[in-house]
Amino acid sequence: MSPGIVERGAARAEPAASTEAHMRLTGILPPVAMPFDEHGEIAYSAIAEQIDFMVESGVRGVVAGGSTGEGHTLDSDEFVKAMQTAHDAARGRVPFLAGLIVNSTREAIRRIRMLRGLDIAALQITPVHYLFKPTPDATVAHFRAIAQETDAPILIYNVIPWNYLSVDLMLRIMEEVPSVVGMKQSSGDLKSLSDLTAAVKPRNLVLSGIDALLYPAFALGAHGAISALTTAVPGTCVKLHQAVAAGDHATALDLHRRLGALWNAMTHDNLPACVKYVQHRQGLGMFHPRAPMDRVDEAQKARIDVALAALKA
Repeated sequence: MSPGIVERGAARAEPAASTEAHMRLTGILPPVAMPFDEHGEIAYSAIAEQIDFMVESGVRGVVAGGSTGEGHTLDSDEFVKAMQTAHDAARGRVPFLAGLIVNSTREAIRRIRMLRGLDIAALQITPVHYLFKPTPDATVAHFRAIAQETDAPILIYNVIPWNYLSVDLMLRIMEEVPSVVGMKQSSGDLKSLSDLTAAVKPRNLVLSGIDALLYPAFALGAHGAISALTTAVPGTCVKLHQAVAAGDHATALDLHRRLGALWNAMTHDNLPACVKYVQHRQGLGMFHPRAPMDRVDEAQKARIDVALAALKA
């Protein structure tokens, strides 16, 4: 049976489930860039177009509710409807992952309960992030309490700058909470990613969220990526991952440099808007970030167009 959301007290994921997750959750797993219209409302009908674009590009899964998807801006009703819409649009063609950007254990559990009935391949969950940093023991307890609510594998979304979890703490969480099967490293700290790939157990996953360093991350042994570039240009990222797996480092380095030029053309404080514009330039509808984030201006568009043309040449 596929992992999914279950009632409290049901059978929990054991290490065997981690092995299954390792097999299913590798490669390019792009996050959905939530399509907001000019009034800041979700254009739910556009989610399927985006997921079709990703699946047809050869990705291995899709993630809804992450940072690129501005999951932190979704209220409860929007969260449920967006997750249901994205889940249904995937149509079982690839694994579906649900992202939770949360400020408390209670909120994480509440959102997990909203997802009951969906076939969730994994949950991508942040440490708490508003301001204060819990102790390592409290962080372990946070993920243990979440794990008790679901049999879906859990990925630590290690992205919060003032609560960035150490390698040792993540290894401890995976040891003490076996259904926490891996993590997505989203800082530019390539050393921690290298340390993790060297130290994790074979059943665990290390995924990269470091857009500028996808090639070295894969070369160091990262099992895949969930990042903005994988959403903007999923097909190119699939080719990069495949080239590294095949030992074709000349191709991988060329793709890395062209992806780097595109990344440098995208204003990172306005990243979701830039990702949506790149998708639009490849035939998808044009959508916007949610206020107060800025839209892509004409100068940004010009820089992105040049880099995208070079990438696609």
